[in-house]
Amino acid sequence: MALRRKFGMSDGELMRSDCKPCTRLMRHTAGIFTVGGALGFWVLARLHYGSRITVPRVLRWAGCGAISTSTTTALLVRLFSPECEPQNIDAYDFKK
Repeated sequence: MALRRKFGMSDGELMRSDCKPCTRLMRHTAGIFTVGGALGFWVLARLHYGSRITVPRVLRWAGCGAISTSTTTALLVRLFSPECEPQNIDAYDFKK
């Protein structure tokens, strides 16, 4: 699924064995951006509604921000990170 090879940014070699696997990198990135997205959209809700803000509105905006930013960044990590190239996933992600 990685687009690095199609854009010519990959040489097809394996990464070092001490790097983070793709699934862990995606999970950590999504977790960080969940908090950032919730806080960012909370600010946007406050700016948008002003004095008409209510708790359900803020929670709805924060939830949407958390979900949208975490899924978007996890997808971008999956598409453009060298750890998520097929040969690295085969070698390091699924240890048996």
